[in-house]
Amino acid sequence: MTTYCKFWHANTIMKRNIIFVFAGIILSCWIYVIVELLIPFPFVSKSREIVIPKGATFRQAVEILSKERLMRDKNLFLFVGRVSGLDRKIRAGYYSVYGSMSPLDIFKMLRKGQIVEYEITIVEGDSLREIAEKLSEKGIITKDDFKILSSDEDFLASYTIDAPTFEGYLFPETYKIPKGMDPEDAIGMMINKMREKYSGKLRARISEIGLSEREVLTLASIIEKEAATDEERPLISAVYHNRLRKGIPLQADPTCIYGIKSFREKITTKDLQRRTPYNTYVIKGLPPGPIASPGIKSIIAAMYPADVPYIYFVSKNDGTHRFSVTREEHISAVKSYREKKQANNKEKSKEGKKLNENL
Repeated sequence: MTTYCKFWHANTIMKRNIIFVFAGIILSCWIYVIVELLIPFPFVSKSREIVIPKGATFRQAVEILSKERLMRDKNLFLFVGRVSGLDRKIRAGYYSVYGSMSPLDIFKMLRKGQIVEYEITIVEGDSLREIAEKLSEKGIITKDDFKILSSDEDFLASYTIDAPTFEGYLFPETYKIPKGMDPEDAIGMMINKMREKYSGKLRARISEIGLSEREVLTLASIIEKEAATDEERPLISAVYHNRLRKGIPLQADPTCIYGIKSFREKITTKDLQRRTPYNTYVIKGLPPGPIASPGIKSIIAAMYPADVPYIYFVSKNDGTHRFSVTREEHISAVKSYREKKQANNKEKSKEGKKLNENL
């Protein structure tokens, strides 16, 4: 009995020792993992960018990170990637790594695909001139290269664009463009967004009204530059549809300065008389292509004009317009507009004089 007790006691001690050994091994492993994944690297610089090329596998990405000394144990990183499923897909692009980041932080960044992206906002009414400036400022494409690409026949054909340029085909929206993205892909993203929004019933409506996609977008772009309120878009559209049907020049002011100067600049009498392919004061019908990026509301208005007989409209000098059917009504409206404008100018002049006197 005594011998059995001694054996049992020795066996218990051995099991306990084995447990302690295994516990020690597990604890050591955890400590190793914590040290390898959680302790940040002592960077010399505050931040830097790491590029994961397009088509790179997770293993190749790990090799890049290892060469940049952003991990201590490649095998551990590969194991974690395999367990988490990151090894099956990794997003290419530029990753911004900061000095306080640990390997685990870098792993999470890769898993979320948090690449460096530029936010570009195209607003309704932006022309290629404004869009080129925005893309150039972010270093996505130079203004000269953008201009060349805008009229590149092969590029236009690849997106079935039947127009002189892709003016009007870049949908107004906020885009997140990854750093290093091919400029053609970035522009293509904007064109695809236009086609995505302008689909289904809207696309079917084109044949119903007897216009092409280019003509709809061209008309929509003019409406976009003329309309200040949503309520007036269908009315302005009706004026242009009525003029097209009657063979009357559209006489849309924004078309006379397209490609000549910024839409922000004042339109002069000389501008109205300038002979260009886009100036609807000197040409009949629609211009060769859009003059700006129309929003979806203007596109809808171009395809669904109001059922009204208006042929003319003139500004009320408050953002809205007065619409007329006859030339006589229009002349009266123009006269009223000019008188109101002169009165406003006089009032401003008086206020300016009072201000100067007070100073």
